[in-house]
Amino acid sequence: MTPTVFLFSGQGSQHFQMARALFDHDAGFRAEMRRLDARLVELAGVSAIAALYDDANDRSVAFDALELTHPAIFMVECALARTLMDAGVRPDLCLGTSLGSFAAAVIAGCLDVEQALAAVVQQAAALEACGEAGAMIAVLDELAVFERQRLHDVAELAAVNFPNHFVVSAPLAAAAGVEARLKAARIAFQRLPVGYAFHSRWIDAAQAPFAAFLPSLRTRAGDLPLVCCDRVAVLDALPPDFLWQVVRRPIRFAASVDLLERQSAPHYVDLGPSGTLATFLRHQLPAARRPAVRSVLSPFGDDRARLAALLAEWPRRRQA
Repeated sequence: MTPTVFLFSGQGSQHFQMARALFDHDAGFRAEMRRLDARLVELAGVSAIAALYDDANDRSVAFDALELTHPAIFMVECALARTLMDAGVRPDLCLGTSLGSFAAAVIAGCLDVEQALAAVVQQAAALEACGEAGAMIAVLDELAVFERQRLHDVAELAAVNFPNHFVVSAPLAAAAGVEARLKAARIAFQRLPVGYAFHSRWIDAAQAPFAAFLPSLRTRAGDLPLVCCDRVAVLDALPPDFLWQVVRRPIRFAASVDLLERQSAPHYVDLGPSGTLATFLRHQLPAARRPAVRSVLSPFGDDRARLAALLAEWPRRRQA
């Protein structure tokens, strides 16, 4: 049988009302969201559900408060994974990018969901207490632009997602200058909805307080292989610094996909809030492989229809 990879994205993929249709109409998804949210209230005194599904917060409103976005992304991804697995759609490997690696580690069996949520909360708190305000900018051009436009003078390479799509991180004061260089060169770009320069030295001040929390976690060998996008490797267990390095080192998503394609040409199911990684894959994979990519959630709705279609076709796809 063709193996299945569950994909989990991180910061920048979130939006208010994400997965609202599933929360309203899928009892299993709603129950898991509420269970995790109750734990979040105990840990941090905030409710992700209350913010996410407040009718005053539509999709056009910026959703970038880290104490909410960090746990909200994690909760949605874990709840969707549980919904799929309860319906018989089960992964053979898990791949996370950045914050998505926390959910990937849970579904791979390396970490309990409650402990991972506590780690998510602690990381957000460390960044808010110690991190420097920053920005992340997606650049829609070849990676050579990073050197050609001398972006390395004021920014760091944060991610390489597919050919002609990479991300840079910079302190907030330098972000406008990065965008000005790109605009002058007529290079398309988009600032991501994040308030910190993840995957760069400008979050290093948060490492020590987060590292002090990590020994309290009880990790174990996974039930499934875990694809690590900062190491471009398939892991059976979490390295001691895994939960920090996945947000600090550059994301090498394209190289990690190449690794999987060489090994097995799997099916991919994107569990992120916006189907971002599925979009990246469709740009990277040859046309004949694109039907192997599926997502459920989107900022544009129809989540229930995509979920139903995935469940209906899964027995046939699984045997392919």
